[in-house]
Amino acid sequence: MVTRHPQRYSVFALTGMTKIQLLAEQCQKHRPTYAVVMDNDSAEQLNALLKPFDVLTQVLVGVDALCEVSRDSQVDIVMAAIVGAAGLMPTLAAVNANKKVLLANKEALVMAGHLFMEALKDSTAVLLPIDSEHNAIFQCLPQNKNDLSAVGVSKLLLSASGGPFRGWTTDQMKDVTPEQACAHPNWSMGNKISVDSATLMNKGLELIEACWLFDMQESQIEIVVHPQSIIHSLVQYVDGSVIAQLGNPDMRTPIAHALAWPDRIDSGVKNLDLFDVSRLDFERPNFNDFPCLTQAYEAARIGRDAPAMLNAANEIAVQAFLDRRIRFTQIADVVKETMSVSTFNEPESLTAVQESDLKARSLAADYISRITS
Repeated sequence: MVTRHPQRYSVFALTGMTKIQLLAEQCQKHRPTYAVVMDNDSAEQLNALLKPFDVLTQVLVGVDALCEVSRDSQVDIVMAAIVGAAGLMPTLAAVNANKKVLLANKEALVMAGHLFMEALKDSTAVLLPIDSEHNAIFQCLPQNKNDLSAVGVSKLLLSASGGPFRGWTTDQMKDVTPEQACAHPNWSMGNKISVDSATLMNKGLELIEACWLFDMQESQIEIVVHPQSIIHSLVQYVDGSVIAQLGNPDMRTPIAHALAWPDRIDSGVKNLDLFDVSRLDFERPNFNDFPCLTQAYEAARIGRDAPAMLNAANEIAVQAFLDRRIRFTQIADVVKETMSVSTFNEPESLTAVQESDLKARSLAADYISRITS
Protein backbone atom coordinates (compact mmCIF):
# COMPACT_ATOMS: atom_id res chain seq x y z
CA MET A 1 0.00 0.00 0.00
CA VAL A 2 2.91 2.33 0.73
CA THR A 3 4.40 1.54 -2.68
CA ARG A 4 1.05 2.21 -4.36
CA HIS A 5 0.65 5.59 -2.60
CA PRO A 6 4.15 6.99 -2.02
CA GLN A 7 2.82 10.55 -2.01
CA ARG A 8 0.73 9.75 1.09
CA TYR A 9 2.84 7.32 3.09
CA SER A 10 6.43 6.47 3.99
CA VAL A 11 7.83 3.82 6.33
CA PHE A 12 9.49 4.90 9.57
CA ALA A 13 10.02 1.46 11.14
CA LEU A 14 9.54 -2.19 10.23
CA THR A 15 9.60 -5.25 12.44
CA GLY A 16 10.00 -8.97 11.90
CA MET A 17 10.18 -12.09 14.02
CA THR A 18 11.55 -15.00 12.00
CA LYS A 19 11.40 -13.96 8.34
CA ILE A 20 14.61 -11.95 8.42
CA GLN A 21 15.31 -12.34 4.71
CA LEU A 22 11.91 -10.83 3.87
CA LEU A 23 12.47 -8.06 6.41
CA ALA A 24 15.82 -7.27 4.76
CA GLU A 25 14.15 -7.06 1.35
CA GLN A 26 11.54 -4.67 2.72
CA CYS A 27 14.23 -2.53 4.33
CA GLN A 28 16.06 -2.33 1.00
CA LYS A 29 12.85 -1.24 -0.68
CA HIS A 30 11.44 1.22 1.88
CA ARG A 31 14.65 2.42 3.64
CA PRO A 32 13.02 2.83 7.10
CA THR A 33 14.84 4.63 9.90
CA TYR A 34 14.52 1.56 12.13
CA ALA A 35 13.99 -2.19 11.90
CA VAL A 36 13.17 -4.14 15.04
CA VAL A 37 13.84 -7.84 15.62
CA MET A 38 13.41 -9.99 18.71
CA ASP A 39 16.93 -11.27 19.44
CA ASN A 40 20.60 -10.49 18.86
CA ASP A 41 21.10 -13.36 16.40
CA SER A 42 18.36 -11.98 14.18
CA ALA A 43 19.88 -8.51 14.46
CA GLU A 44 23.27 -9.80 13.31
CA GLN A 45 21.66 -11.65 10.42
CA LEU A 46 19.67 -8.59 9.34
CA ASN A 47 22.69 -6.26 9.55
CA ALA A 48 24.69 -8.71 7.44
CA LEU A 49 21.95 -8.83 4.80
CA LEU A 50 21.66 -5.03 4.65
CA LYS A 51 25.37 -4.17 4.59
CA PRO A 52 26.05 -4.89 0.88
CA PHE A 53 23.20 -2.57 -0.13
CA ASP A 54 24.33 0.45 1.89
CA VAL A 55 21.03 0.58 3.78
CA LEU A 56 21.29 2.95 6.74
CA THR A 57 18.39 1.41 8.67
CA GLN A 58 19.28 1.06 12.35
CA VAL A 59 18.49 -2.41 13.70
CA LEU A 60 17.00 -2.53 17.20
CA VAL A 61 16.22 -5.52 19.41
CA GLY A 62 13.35 -6.46 21.72
CA VAL A 63 9.90 -5.45 22.92
CA ASP A 64 11.16 -2.20 24.47
CA ALA A 65 12.45 -1.15 21.05
CA LEU A 66 9.07 -1.95 19.52
CA CYS A 67 7.42 0.28 22.12
CA GLU A 68 9.89 3.09 21.39
CA VAL A 69 9.26 3.13 17.65
CA SER A 70 5.50 2.80 18.21
CA ARG A 71 5.39 6.03 20.20
CA ASP A 72 8.04 7.99 18.29
CA SER A 73 6.95 11.54 17.48
CA GLN A 74 7.61 10.98 13.75
CA VAL A 75 5.03 8.17 13.62
CA ASP A 76 1.41 8.93 12.72
CA ILE A 77 0.10 5.42 12.01
CA VAL A 78 1.02 2.12 13.66
CA MET A 79 0.06 -1.19 12.09
CA ALA A 80 -0.14 -3.59 15.02
CA ALA A 81 0.24 -6.98 13.37
CA ILE A 82 2.59 -8.97 15.61
CA VAL A 83 1.08 -12.41 16.20
CA GLY A 84 0.57 -13.56 19.78
CA ALA A 85 1.13 -12.01 23.19
CA ALA A 86 4.30 -10.24 22.00
CA GLY A 87 2.15 -7.64 20.24
CA LEU A 88 0.40 -6.41 23.38
CA MET A 89 2.97 -3.96 24.79
CA PRO A 90 3.87 -2.09 21.58
CA THR A 91 0.21 -1.80 20.59
CA LEU A 92 -0.66 -0.30 23.96
CA ALA A 93 2.35 2.03 23.66
CA ALA A 94 0.94 3.32 20.38
CA VAL A 95 -2.46 3.94 21.98
CA ASN A 96 -0.89 5.80 24.91
CA ALA A 97 1.04 7.93 22.40
CA ASN A 98 -2.21 8.93 20.66
CA LYS A 99 -1.44 7.26 17.34
CA LYS A 100 -3.81 6.03 14.66
CA VAL A 101 -3.62 2.32 15.42
CA LEU A 102 -4.51 -0.24 12.76
CA LEU A 103 -5.21 -3.32 14.86
CA ALA A 104 -4.42 -6.69 13.30
CA ASN A 105 -3.20 -8.21 16.57
CA LYS A 106 -6.13 -9.98 18.23
CA GLU A 107 -4.26 -10.67 21.43
CA ALA A 108 -4.09 -7.01 22.52
CA LEU A 109 -7.85 -7.08 23.14
CA VAL A 110 -8.15 -10.76 23.98
CA MET A 111 -5.52 -10.53 26.71
CA ALA A 112 -6.15 -7.06 28.07
CA GLY A 113 -9.41 -5.81 26.62
CA HIS A 114 -10.50 -3.81 29.67
CA LEU A 115 -7.11 -2.16 30.17
CA PHE A 116 -6.74 -1.53 26.44
CA MET A 117 -10.13 0.13 26.04
CA GLU A 118 -9.60 2.24 29.18
CA ALA A 119 -6.30 3.45 27.75
CA LEU A 120 -8.08 4.26 24.48
CA LYS A 121 -10.69 6.34 26.34
CA ASP A 122 -7.94 8.26 28.11
CA SER A 123 -6.15 9.07 24.85
CA THR A 124 -6.87 10.72 21.54
CA ALA A 125 -5.76 7.60 19.68
CA VAL A 126 -7.93 6.25 16.86
CA LEU A 127 -8.40 2.46 16.77
CA LEU A 128 -9.31 0.88 13.44
CA PRO A 129 -9.70 -2.89 12.96
CA ILE A 130 -7.73 -4.66 10.23
CA ASP A 131 -9.10 -8.20 10.54
CA SER A 132 -11.37 -8.48 7.52
CA GLU A 133 -14.34 -9.46 9.69
CA HIS A 134 -14.04 -6.59 12.18
CA ASN A 135 -13.21 -4.13 9.46
CA ALA A 136 -16.36 -5.26 7.63
CA ILE A 137 -18.47 -4.67 10.75
CA PHE A 138 -16.87 -1.25 11.17
CA GLN A 139 -17.82 -0.38 7.58
CA CYS A 140 -21.42 -1.52 8.15
CA LEU A 141 -21.93 0.71 11.19
CA PRO A 142 -22.88 4.39 11.24
CA GLN A 143 -20.06 6.81 12.05
CA ASN A 144 -21.62 7.68 15.42
CA LYS A 145 -21.43 4.21 16.90
CA ASN A 146 -20.45 4.67 20.54
CA ASP A 147 -23.74 3.10 21.62
CA LEU A 148 -24.81 0.52 19.05
CA SER A 149 -28.18 -0.12 20.67
CA ALA A 150 -28.97 3.58 20.29
CA VAL A 151 -28.51 3.33 16.53
CA GLY A 152 -30.61 0.18 16.25
CA VAL A 153 -27.97 -2.57 16.10
CA SER A 154 -29.32 -5.86 17.44
CA LYS A 155 -26.68 -8.41 16.41
CA LEU A 156 -23.27 -8.76 14.81
CA LEU A 157 -22.80 -11.63 12.36
CA LEU A 158 -19.14 -12.64 12.23
CA SER A 159 -18.32 -14.62 9.12
CA ALA A 160 -16.00 -17.64 9.08
CA SER A 161 -14.68 -19.56 6.09
CA GLY A 162 -14.82 -22.79 8.09
CA GLY A 163 -11.13 -23.44 7.47
CA PRO A 164 -9.59 -26.41 5.65
CA PHE A 165 -11.60 -28.99 7.64
CA ARG A 166 -15.11 -27.62 7.25
CA GLY A 167 -17.50 -30.57 7.36
CA TRP A 168 -14.95 -32.95 8.90
CA THR A 169 -15.72 -34.95 12.04
CA THR A 170 -13.47 -35.20 15.08
CA ASP A 171 -12.46 -38.73 14.07
CA GLN A 172 -11.48 -37.53 10.59
CA MET A 173 -9.30 -34.81 12.10
CA LYS A 174 -7.33 -37.01 14.50
CA ASP A 175 -4.50 -37.63 12.06
CA VAL A 176 -4.37 -34.18 10.49
CA THR A 177 -0.81 -32.98 9.86
CA PRO A 178 0.58 -29.46 10.37
CA GLU A 179 0.91 -29.17 6.61
CA GLN A 180 -2.79 -29.89 6.13
CA ALA A 181 -3.81 -27.50 8.91
CA CYS A 182 -1.73 -24.68 7.43
CA ALA A 183 -3.25 -25.05 3.94
CA HIS A 184 -6.10 -22.54 4.25
CA PRO A 185 -8.46 -22.59 1.24
CA ASN A 186 -8.97 -18.81 0.97
CA TRP A 187 -6.31 -16.86 2.88
CA SER A 188 -2.50 -16.84 2.99
CA MET A 189 -1.47 -16.62 6.66
CA GLY A 190 1.30 -17.62 9.04
CA ASN A 191 1.33 -21.10 10.57
CA LYS A 192 -0.08 -20.13 13.97
CA ILE A 193 -3.05 -18.22 12.57
CA SER A 194 -3.64 -20.93 9.96
CA VAL A 195 -3.89 -23.60 12.67
CA ASP A 196 -6.21 -21.34 14.68
CA SER A 197 -8.39 -20.98 11.60
CA ALA A 198 -8.46 -24.75 11.19
CA THR A 199 -9.60 -25.30 14.81
CA LEU A 200 -11.91 -22.24 14.62
CA MET A 201 -10.08 -20.80 17.63
CA ASN A 202 -9.21 -17.88 15.37
CA LYS A 203 -12.93 -17.16 15.09
CA GLY A 204 -13.27 -17.53 18.85
CA LEU A 205 -10.53 -14.96 19.43
CA GLU A 206 -12.23 -12.68 16.90
CA LEU A 207 -15.48 -13.08 18.85
CA ILE A 208 -13.76 -11.87 22.02
CA GLU A 209 -12.12 -9.04 20.11
CA ALA A 210 -15.48 -8.00 18.64
CA CYS A 211 -17.00 -7.82 22.12
CA TRP A 212 -14.42 -5.18 23.07
CA LEU A 213 -14.28 -3.33 19.76
CA PHE A 214 -18.04 -2.84 19.50
CA ASP A 215 -19.06 -3.04 23.19
CA MET A 216 -21.29 -6.08 22.65
CA GLN A 217 -21.98 -9.20 24.71
CA GLU A 218 -20.94 -12.56 23.31
CA SER A 219 -24.64 -13.49 23.14
CA GLN A 220 -25.14 -10.65 20.64
CA ILE A 221 -22.53 -12.04 18.24
CA GLU A 222 -23.26 -14.97 15.97
CA ILE A 223 -20.70 -16.94 13.95
CA VAL A 224 -21.79 -17.65 10.37
CA VAL A 225 -19.78 -20.11 8.28
CA HIS A 226 -19.51 -18.70 4.77
CA PRO A 227 -17.03 -20.79 2.74
CA GLN A 228 -16.62 -18.38 -0.19
CA SER A 229 -15.24 -15.59 2.09
CA ILE A 230 -16.98 -12.97 -0.03
CA ILE A 231 -19.22 -11.54 2.70
CA HIS A 232 -16.74 -10.58 5.40
CA SER A 233 -19.31 -9.87 8.12
CA LEU A 234 -22.77 -8.42 8.63
CA VAL A 235 -24.66 -6.16 11.02
CA GLN A 236 -28.30 -6.80 11.89
CA TYR A 237 -30.59 -3.91 12.87
CA VAL A 238 -33.81 -3.91 14.88
CA ASP A 239 -35.91 -2.99 11.84
CA GLY A 240 -34.98 -6.24 10.10
CA SER A 241 -32.23 -4.77 7.92
CA VAL A 242 -28.97 -6.67 7.58
CA ILE A 243 -26.03 -4.74 6.12
CA ALA A 244 -23.07 -6.70 4.77
CA GLN A 245 -19.62 -5.80 3.44
CA LEU A 246 -18.57 -7.82 0.39
CA GLY A 247 -15.30 -8.09 -1.45
CA ASN A 248 -12.73 -10.52 -2.79
CA PRO A 249 -10.75 -12.25 -0.03
CA ASP A 250 -7.71 -9.98 -0.06
CA MET A 251 -6.27 -8.29 3.04
CA ARG A 252 -5.29 -5.25 1.00
CA THR A 253 -8.94 -4.11 1.15
CA PRO A 254 -9.23 -3.70 4.95
CA ILE A 255 -5.65 -2.37 5.14
CA ALA A 256 -6.41 0.31 2.54
CA HIS A 257 -9.69 1.18 4.24
CA ALA A 258 -8.13 1.65 7.66
CA LEU A 259 -4.97 3.30 6.39
CA ALA A 260 -6.87 6.03 4.54
CA TRP A 261 -9.92 6.30 6.83
CA PRO A 262 -12.09 8.33 6.68
CA ASP A 263 -11.03 8.60 3.02
CA ARG A 264 -10.84 5.80 0.44
CA ILE A 265 -7.83 4.86 -1.68
CA ASP A 266 -7.12 2.35 -4.40
CA SER A 267 -6.08 -0.95 -2.79
CA GLY A 268 -5.06 -2.78 -5.95
CA VAL A 269 -7.67 -5.48 -5.27
CA LYS A 270 -9.63 -6.84 -8.21
CA ASN A 271 -13.25 -5.69 -8.26
CA LEU A 272 -15.77 -8.26 -7.08
CA ASP A 273 -17.65 -9.93 -9.94
CA LEU A 274 -20.93 -11.26 -8.54
CA PHE A 275 -21.66 -13.12 -11.76
CA ASP A 276 -18.36 -14.96 -11.40
CA VAL A 277 -19.09 -15.77 -7.73
CA SER A 278 -22.63 -16.91 -8.71
CA ARG A 279 -23.57 -18.25 -5.25
CA LEU A 280 -23.08 -17.53 -1.56
CA ASP A 281 -23.47 -20.32 1.02
CA PHE A 282 -24.04 -20.11 4.77
CA GLU A 283 -23.87 -22.73 7.53
CA ARG A 284 -24.05 -22.88 11.28
CA PRO A 285 -20.71 -23.75 12.92
CA ASN A 286 -20.33 -27.28 14.30
CA PHE A 287 -19.53 -26.71 17.97
CA ASN A 288 -19.18 -30.44 18.68
CA ASP A 289 -16.38 -31.08 16.20
CA PHE A 290 -14.78 -27.66 16.74
CA PRO A 291 -14.83 -27.28 20.54
CA CYS A 292 -12.33 -24.41 20.55
CA LEU A 293 -15.20 -22.17 19.48
CA THR A 294 -17.25 -23.26 22.49
CA GLN A 295 -14.32 -22.55 24.80
CA ALA A 296 -13.90 -19.08 23.34
CA TYR A 297 -17.59 -18.24 23.87
CA GLU A 298 -17.27 -19.43 27.47
CA ALA A 299 -14.13 -17.34 28.06
CA ALA A 300 -15.93 -14.30 26.64
CA ARG A 301 -18.87 -14.97 28.97
CA ILE A 302 -16.62 -15.32 32.03
CA GLY A 303 -14.54 -12.26 31.22
CA ARG A 304 -11.83 -11.20 33.68
CA ASP A 305 -8.56 -12.90 32.68
CA ALA A 306 -10.25 -15.96 31.15
CA PRO A 307 -9.65 -14.77 27.56
CA ALA A 308 -5.96 -14.14 28.33
CA MET A 309 -5.59 -17.63 29.75
CA LEU A 310 -7.50 -19.15 26.83
CA ASN A 311 -5.15 -17.42 24.41
CA ALA A 312 -2.01 -18.47 26.29
CA ALA A 313 -3.06 -22.12 26.54
CA ASN A 314 -3.93 -22.13 22.85
CA GLU A 315 -0.55 -20.68 21.85
CA ILE A 316 1.24 -23.45 23.77
CA ALA A 317 -1.04 -26.12 22.30
CA VAL A 318 -0.69 -24.89 18.72
CA GLN A 319 3.10 -24.85 18.98
CA ALA A 320 3.06 -28.38 20.39
CA PHE A 321 0.96 -29.47 17.41
CA LEU A 322 3.29 -27.73 14.94
CA ASP A 323 6.18 -29.51 16.68
CA ARG A 324 4.26 -32.80 16.19
CA ARG A 325 4.09 -33.46 19.93
CA ILE A 326 0.28 -33.61 20.08
CA ARG A 327 -2.54 -34.38 17.65
CA PHE A 328 -4.59 -31.67 16.00
CA THR A 329 -7.66 -32.66 18.03
CA GLN A 330 -5.66 -32.42 21.26
CA ILE A 331 -5.25 -28.66 20.86
CA ALA A 332 -8.79 -28.24 22.20
CA ASP A 333 -8.08 -30.76 24.96
CA VAL A 334 -5.09 -28.75 26.17
CA VAL A 335 -7.11 -25.53 26.22
CA LYS A 336 -10.09 -27.16 27.96
CA GLU A 337 -7.93 -28.76 30.64
CA THR A 338 -6.06 -25.50 31.30
CA MET A 339 -9.29 -23.55 31.67
CA SER A 340 -10.92 -26.21 33.86
CA VAL A 341 -8.17 -26.04 36.52
CA SER A 342 -7.83 -22.23 36.46
CA THR A 343 -9.36 -19.57 38.64
CA PHE A 344 -10.11 -16.23 37.02
CA ASN A 345 -9.51 -12.71 38.31
CA GLU A 346 -9.95 -9.20 36.99
CA PRO A 347 -6.46 -8.01 35.98
CA GLU A 348 -5.80 -4.50 37.27
CA SER A 349 -2.52 -4.02 35.40
CA LEU A 350 -0.48 -5.34 32.51
CA THR A 351 1.70 -7.12 35.05
CA ALA A 352 -1.37 -9.03 36.25
CA VAL A 353 -2.27 -9.88 32.63
CA GLN A 354 1.22 -11.20 32.04
CA GLU A 355 1.05 -13.27 35.23
CA SER A 356 -2.20 -14.87 34.07
CA ASP A 357 -0.63 -15.51 30.69
CA LEU A 358 2.41 -17.21 32.23
CA LYS A 359 0.25 -19.26 34.59
CA ALA A 360 -1.86 -20.60 31.74
CA ARG A 361 1.23 -21.38 29.67
CA SER A 362 2.67 -23.38 32.56
CA LEU A 363 -0.56 -25.30 33.10
CA ALA A 364 -0.85 -26.07 29.38
CA ALA A 365 2.78 -27.18 29.14
CA ASP A 366 2.39 -29.45 32.17
CA TYR A 367 -0.69 -31.08 30.68
CA ILE A 368 1.09 -31.63 27.35
CA SER A 369 4.00 -33.23 29.20
CA ARG A 370 1.61 -35.62 30.95
CA ILE A 371 -0.23 -36.72 27.82
CA THR A 372 2.95 -37.14 25.75
CA SER A 373 5.12 -38.92 28.31
